[in-house]
Amino acid sequence: MTSDLDLRERRELCDLFEEVGPDAPTLSGEWRTLQLAAHLVVRERDLLAGPGILVPALEGVTASRMDKAIRRHGYPGLVDLVRSGPPFGPMAIPAVRHAANLVEFFVHHEDVRRPAGRGPRTDRPDLDAELWSFLGRMAPLMVRKARVRGVALELARPDGEVHRVGRGETVRIAGPVGELVLELYGRRTVAEVAYDGPEDAVARVREASFGI
Repeated sequence: MTSDLDLRERRELCDLFEEVGPDAPTLSGEWRTLQLAAHLVVRERDLLAGPGILVPALEGVTASRMDKAIRRHGYPGLVDLVRSGPPFGPMAIPAVRHAANLVEFFVHHEDVRRPAGRGPRTDRPDLDAELWSFLGRMAPLMVRKARVRGVALELARPDGEVHRVGRGETVRIAGPVGELVLELYGRRTVAEVAYDGPEDAVARVREASFGI
């Protein structure tokens, strides 16, 4: 079922957490897998940690809550908590859980997969369909946040279907759907995409920060 895709990403990420251990590199800045697992736990289970995930000025509070979770649970306990899913509350409602978690867990799954030498996943049409729908909804917001003026951004998947956002010189980013998501979420060192368009406009898009 489509609404279970976030659970599949969660389960496979936890399997990979267990495989690579607590000190494996990730694409989430300087975090190792231990810190990434702690982030996912406090995101769902610690109200005091929430604001710092969204507000940079409060990042220190979130970091402190993550450290506390690490001391309390250890890596195996953190992975078990992530695997068990969100606690009772709105996030446990399947539709809410799916909307809030699918892209989050897809991106963080890739954050661990790619440094571990795993390439793009090309056998997940159901996942691609959900991620493509997400890009259609969220790309306008992401482009506004990036403040790339005078550029029309085209996101093109391999079958030629396109999401177009903005007005101006056209810059096309082409690649598999999951790779487009990774590119817009700042995983540019691993995202397998191709740019096409006027040189100056392409340079401005490449320098922009799209993540939300």
